[in-house]
Amino acid sequence: MSHPTKPARRSLRCDLFLGLSLVVALAVSLGLTVAPADARVADRDLYAAGARSADGPAAGKRLSGRIVVLDPGHQLGNHNFPDQINRLVPAGGFKKACNTTGTATDGGYPEATFTFEVSRLLRKRLEAAGADVIMTRKTNSEKRWGPCINVRGRAGNKAGPDHTGADLKISIHGDGNIGGGPGFHVIAPTDRKPWTHDIYKPSRRLAKVVRHKLHQGAHLPYAGYIAGGDGLDFRSDLGTLNLSDIPTVMVEMGNMRSAADAHRMTTVKGRKVYARALFRAIRAYLA
Repeated sequence: MSHPTKPARRSLRCDLFLGLSLVVALAVSLGLTVAPADARVADRDLYAAGARSADGPAAGKRLSGRIVVLDPGHQLGNHNFPDQINRLVPAGGFKKACNTTGTATDGGYPEATFTFEVSRLLRKRLEAAGADVIMTRKTNSEKRWGPCINVRGRAGNKAGPDHTGADLKISIHGDGNIGGGPGFHVIAPTDRKPWTHDIYKPSRRLAKVVRHKLHQGAHLPYAGYIAGGDGLDFRSDLGTLNLSDIPTVMVEMGNMRSAADAHRMTTVKGRKVYARALFRAIRAYLA
């Protein structure tokens, strides 16, 4: 037996369901969905936590009041000024040549360009975190030379409003060991009175933090051809370290004569890996 009213009610329910479905679909397409209040709070908190863990500006000004010196090794035009870069300058109880030309990849990509580009990327991150950054050179030009190692070594010693010096200095380089294989190593000063005795311990700690962030953080290999293959070296013959009054390390970011390292060094993506690792090391050291 037929019941004429039941089909009508089923039709009405279907029409209502279809109508609501169309409304929801339209709202979603227009971005008009509204989450419950507790879900919005949870999403907001999750975003805030993610922002706090970021490396960029959203991380806040954690390094406000800090002063960091970045020393991009060499200058692109050093080879054009042999008289200037070969003259002897103080290097911490002895004299050495003002500067050198640096090395390059087998394809001709200069160390000077690599170090300058990594330093620029690192400076951007540091300034976004609130730090003041001093660069020992602000250009990468064939028409310029230097600065000399004595100038780079003393950079930052009197920085700050009270002239007590910057918080740290990192000298960025690329090695040129033919046949040595890939890998980085960090160089810290030895304990040498009267030159580096005051910065030996904090520089050693900085070196270990940098080594950790490059190796464990960025998964970069230690250079196996130098200093026992553990990524850490101590030297007393470098004016950049000897003349510093602030915690200082020199980092050979990789071997430019290694095909693996050269590939990383010559790409924007690779240079960002180096800059990010150094930024995290600086942030950890100053925490």
